[in-house]
Amino acid sequence: MEGFTEFRSQLTACRLCPRLVAWREGVAGKKRAHRGEVYWARPVPGFGDPKARLLLFGLAPGAHGSNRTGRPFTGDASGAFLYPLLWEAGLASQRESLPGDGLRLLGVYLTAAVRCAPPENRPTREEILACSAWTRVELALLPELRVYLALGRVAHEALLEQFGLRRSAHPFFHGAHYPLPGGRHLLSSYHVSRQNTQTGRLTREMFLEILLRAKALAGL
Repeated sequence: MEGFTEFRSQLTACRLCPRLVAWREGVAGKKRAHRGEVYWARPVPGFGDPKARLLLFGLAPGAHGSNRTGRPFTGDASGAFLYPLLWEAGLASQRESLPGDGLRLLGVYLTAAVRCAPPENRPTREEILACSAWTRVELALLPELRVYLALGRVAHEALLEQFGLRRSAHPFFHGAHYPLPGGRHLLSSYHVSRQNTQTGRLTREMFLEILLRAKALAGL
């Protein structure tokens, strides 16, 4: 855990992207439902099992979700969709996620391509590239990983860059599955965002199916 502690300390002090710094701090407390709350408002570190065999790799913190709570996929609609399915798949100790609640992820680790909340959930190419250095360090701290489940196109393409793979040969689509060296696997799903889950583009059944496939491939 020592490596994770040092990584977390360095990451949460990052101010490399001025636009993201201004947004993550400026948006804090401006939503009526959370007015007056103390927001995390810093880069959001990954969360989960340090011996994880399965990585769920998202886009970026939500302005009033992870940017508020400091835990990936926690405090907004994305987390309300994701965590009950992790629990149903036997990958989480409980159905809900709240900071300080004692939740444990079982063989799973959550992180994202960008660690700061971007305006309109749209990080720029430069911001994604800047955060890719943190991704390299974080993935190196997880040597047991066997399956990488990308949530959305941005996450999918960010992982392709980490692995030195061409986009044209590994296109994004829901249910994509690409073998990686060393018996590892890259799977991809639509993101668990409200825009996808409330429109029916991504259903519980669709996501649970790919989550269980990832679990099996990871040997969990």
